[in-house]
Parts: sequence; structure tokens; C-alpha cells
Amino acid sequence: MTRVLVVEDELQLVRALEINLKARKYEVDAASDGETALRLAAVCPPDVVLLDLGLPDMDGIDVIKGLRGWSRAPILVVSARRTSDEKVVALDAGADDYITKPFSMDELLARLRAASRRAAAVPTTDDSVIVATETFTVDLLTKRVKREGRDVRLTPTEWHLLEVLIHHRGRLVGQKQLLQEVWGPTYGTQANYLRVYMAQLRRKLEADPSHPRHLITAPGMGYRFEM
Repeated sequence: MTRVLVVEDELQLVRALEINLKARKYEVDAASDGETALRLAAVCPPDVVLLDLGLPDMDGIDVIKGLRGWSRAPILVVSARRTSDEKVVALDAGADDYITKPFSMDELLARLRAASRRAAAVPTTDDSVIVATETFTVDLLTKRVKREGRDVRLTPTEWHLLEVLIHHRGRLVGQKQLLQEVWGPTYGTQANYLRVYMAQLRRKLEADPSHPRHLITAPGMGYRFEM
């Protein structure tokens, strides 16, 4: 069973989420504050996290950063904060998706399923298992990335984006195609998602992120992975 950690201090919303998730055979842990969430995650590592940003003891961004120190579980932010800047901050901190309140339960469940699929995806192409550049190495089978001999932690969304680019290496992948392959068929115009995640990948993998050699942008068109 997929274990979901719900981090939310609205009791009625927690109850609604628990009822809907358990009815669909998810295991559910709930935390009403950030400290409890981080402790629960350490004891019973979640497969997916649903996280409100407005917690009583700390900002949800700090919870994201705390989880990203060791976990690659997808983090779906569920928040009343609506500005694009706030969304970018959450995505930049390591969140995988952002849903604004109020939301449709069907949409949240669909995004939860999509995040779970991305996290569980295994390469199915005949590409080489190991892809090595002069700066970093990617193992497509074990989903491990190393830079200068050290493991690099990627979020599930960062991994999936990198994986798609590697499978099309040397070829331009359009923005719409990338968005739909990584985030799902209802996405196609959210180019800001790509900018945020490509910037994160470059910071983690490129020797000089401002002058990337492997994660290349074709302005207005898409992205390309070069060896």
C-alpha cells in the first residue's frame, strides 16, 4: 500500500483527506505541525507527502527542506497561497507539485496518482544503463546520480525530467512534450515549471550552472541533453 503523510492543521480537511485516501486503499499518517511531520516521516517514511505551507510551528518550506535532506518522496503542496512567486519558492525548495485551496478532491487524487507513478517509474528503453559525462554519472537502473564520486539527491520530478532528456539525448525536446511527459497530459503551457526545475538540475549537476554543457536550453522551444 502507498503511505501518504498528510501535513495539515485544518482538522476538517484532514478528516476529508483521510476518508478519501483510505477508501482508495492508501495508508495515511497525519501531522498537524511541521515538527510532528518530520518526526513521523523519519519513523514511517512516506511514499507521498501532502503538505500545507501555513503550519502553526514553522513554514511549510522548512518542512520541504527538512524532508529533502534525505527523502525523494514526492511532495505535493496544498496551500491557500496563490502567487506565482510563492509557488516557485515551494517548487525550488523541492516540492513536486502545487495545488491551491480550495481544490477538487478528484484533481488532488489524480495528481497524487501521477506523482506516485513518476516516483515508481523504471526505465523501459534499451538505452545504456550508465550515462557518464565529465561532471556527473547517471545510473538509469538504480536511479542514482553521482557527481565527483558523491551521491546527488534528486526529487522524483527532477529525476523524471532528467530521465526524459537522457532518453532523447542529442535531440531537442519541446517544452509541451516535456511538461506532458513529466507532469501529465493536462500540462502544456506551464513553462515556469521547466525553468525552475532545469535551474535546480543545473545547480546540482553542472560544473558551471550559468554556462551549462549538458542541460541545454533552446530559447522558446525546449531543452536538450548533450554528452
